[in-house]
Amino acid sequence: MKNYLNNFYKNQSFIYKVFLFITTLVLIVYLFPKGGVFKYEFIKGKPWQYENLYAPFDFAIAKTQEDIDTDKKRITESVIPYFKYDTVIPNNARDNYNRAFRENLETLDQSSASRKAKLFGRILLNDIYRYGVLQETYSYDKKRQIFLNKGNKAEAITYGQIATPNAVTQLINSRIENSEYVKFKSGYVALFYDLVKPNVSLDKKLTQSTLDNELAQVLSTRGGVSKGSRIIAKGEVVEGDRLQILNSLKAEYQSQVWSDKNFYWIVFGYSILVSLALLMLLLFIKKYRPEIFKNNTQITFIAFNVLIMVLITTLVVKYKSEYIYIVPICILPLILKAFFDSRLGLFTHVVTILILGFVVPNSYEYTFLQIIAGIVTILTISESYKRANLFVSVGQITMIYILAYIAFHIIHEGSISDIDWMTIGLFVISGFATLIVHPLIYAYEKVFGLISDVSLLELSDTNSSLLKELSDKAPGTFHHSLNVANIAEAAANEIGANAMLVRVGALYHDIGKMTNPIYFTENQTASGNAHDVLSSGESAKIIINHVIRGVEIAKKNKLPDRVIDFIRTHHGTSTVYYFYTKAKEVNENVAIEDFQYPGPKPFSKETAILMMSDSVEAASKSLKNPTSSLIDSFVEKIINKQMENGQFLNANITFKEIQQIKKVFKRKLTNIYHLRIEYPE
Repeated sequence: MKNYLNNFYKNQSFIYKVFLFITTLVLIVYLFPKGGVFKYEFIKGKPWQYENLYAPFDFAIAKTQEDIDTDKKRITESVIPYFKYDTVIPNNARDNYNRAFRENLETLDQSSASRKAKLFGRILLNDIYRYGVLQETYSYDKKRQIFLNKGNKAEAITYGQIATPNAVTQLINSRIENSEYVKFKSGYVALFYDLVKPNVSLDKKLTQSTLDNELAQVLSTRGGVSKGSRIIAKGEVVEGDRLQILNSLKAEYQSQVWSDKNFYWIVFGYSILVSLALLMLLLFIKKYRPEIFKNNTQITFIAFNVLIMVLITTLVVKYKSEYIYIVPICILPLILKAFFDSRLGLFTHVVTILILGFVVPNSYEYTFLQIIAGIVTILTISESYKRANLFVSVGQITMIYILAYIAFHIIHEGSISDIDWMTIGLFVISGFATLIVHPLIYAYEKVFGLISDVSLLELSDTNSSLLKELSDKAPGTFHHSLNVANIAEAAANEIGANAMLVRVGALYHDIGKMTNPIYFTENQTASGNAHDVLSSGESAKIIINHVIRGVEIAKKNKLPDRVIDFIRTHHGTSTVYYFYTKAKEVNENVAIEDFQYPGPKPFSKETAILMMSDSVEAASKSLKNPTSSLIDSFVEKIINKQMENGQFLNANITFKEIQQIKKVFKRKLTNIYHLRIEYPE
C-alpha cells in the first residue's frame, strides 16, 4: 500500500494529465452531434468527383430555404384576417335613439310626421351598423375577403363592406339629401354624430393564430427518392435538382441517430479522431514547450480554452448554423499568445479548427477561413498590450474573412452578385467580438494565476512601490537592475524571446538585496567593506540568501510566479567563487556545496538570458581601461564558463542563440565604455 501511494505521488502529474486528456476528450465527443457523417464533399457548379451515387435508403427531398420562404410569404399574403364586431355599441345606439331624436330634432318630433321620420333614421342607423364601423383603417384591398366575428358566428364578407368613419358621413349625407327630410339635415347629422361610434377592429390575436397554424403546415419537403435510385453520375455537374437531392441526403445522414450499434460506432470514430488531434497538441507541447508541459495549471488552461471554443461553436451549429461565423474563434490564438507564444497559439488554433471541422457545415470552407484568419492574427499582432495593435489586427482579420468568403462565393456561383450580406455582417460582428480579449486576459490572470504582456507592462513601471523601495534602500542594486534590464531586453529581442518578460524579471531579480544592501558591492561606499568582520562562510551565506529573501519578498508583494522564476534562477547553481577561494586558503577541505546557490538552473530562454546579462553587467564594473578586444574576451569568458558548468542545459536555448546574445552584450558594453577623445586644457 505504501509503495502504491509513493508511486501515485511520484506520478501524480502524469496521472492528472491523463485524467485531463480523457475528460477533455469525453466532453468534446459529448458535444458533437451523434448522427452519421456524409462522406462526400461537393460544391455547387462543380462536377461530381466520385462514382455514380445511388440512394442508400428512402428519403424525402427537402425544399430550399428560398422555396420555403416563398411558400410562407404566399400564405402570409393570402391569409384571411379576422375582425371583431362589438355588438354593445350598436345596441346602445338603438336604445338611445328616441332620446337623441327628441333632443336634436325637436320640431320634427312634435309634428304629425314624427313616426315616419323616426323610422327613416332608425333604418339608416341599422344600415350603418349592418357590418359595423371601423375603429381604424387598414391597407387591405376592398375586395379582400375577411371574417367578421359577431359573437360566436363568423360571417365571410369583403373588407370594403365595413364602413369607415368617412364612408358613414357620406352615407348619412346622401340618404338625407335624397329624402323628404333634407331641410332637417343638420339635425339628423347631429343625431348620428351623437349615436354612431366605431365598433369593428382587427382581431390580431386570432388572425396571427390562424396564420401560425397555416405556416406550421407548410411542408419542408417536395417528393422523395426511393432506395436504389441513381442520384448523380460521375462527372455530372452538381446543380439544380441534383444539388437539392444531395443536400437532402446529406441532411438525412447528419440528422439520423441510428440503432445503438451504429450510434456507438459513431462515438468510437469521433473518439479516435479527437484523441489524435489532442495527442498531437500534447506531443507538440511536450517536445517544444516542456516548461509548459510540466505545469498542470497551464495545460489545464489550454484545454479549457479549446473546450470553450468547441462548446460555443457546437451550440451555434445546433441552434443556428447559419450564424457559425459569428463565433470569434481568433480569440483563442490571441489569448494563448498573450500568455505563452505565437507558435503554441497557432498550433492550438489549428488543432481546434480541425476538431470543429467534424461538426460545422461546409467544413472545407470553414477550416480554410479560420486557419487563414488564425495565421493573420498571429502575424499581425506583435505587442498585445498595445490596444492600437489589437484594433489594427481585428480590422485585418475581418478583411481576410471577407475577401476569402467573396472568393469562395465567386467559385460557387460564378459571379460576384447575390453576395450574402448577412454573412459579411457576421464577420464584422465576429471581429468586434474579438475585442473582448483584454477583459478575458485579465479574468484568466486572476483565475489561473498566469501573467500576460498587459500585466508585465504594469510591473515594468519603475514607479511601483516595490521598485521605489529598492531604489531607496539599495540604489546601487536598483541601478544595476536597470542596466541588466536594458541589456537583457536587447538580447531577448535579438533571438525572438519574450523581451517584456525578461525586462520585468531583470528589474525584480535582485530585490532580495534590500534586506542587507551594504553586503553587496554596488551599494558599498569607500568607508569600508561590511564583509571584513565576517568569515568567508558567513559572507557567502548572506550573498546566497538574497535569492531566498527575494522570493519571500516577491511572494509577499504578490508578484506572479513567472517573475519569481527569474529570482530563483538568475544564479542557477553557480558558486560564490570569491569567498570559496578565501575559505580554501584557510581550509583546503571546505565543502563547495556551502558556497553554491540552491538553484534551480534556468529553464527557459528568458531565464537564461537574465543569468548571462546579470553576470556580464555585474562583472563589467571591474574592467579597467576597457578596449573592444578586452570586452570581447571578457564576455566570452563569462558565458563560456556558465556553459561549461551546465547552467543552460534545461533552458531550451541553442548555441546559435547564445552567440547572438554574446554579440548583443559586446555591442552594448562597447557603447557603455566607449572611450571619449581627450581634449587639451
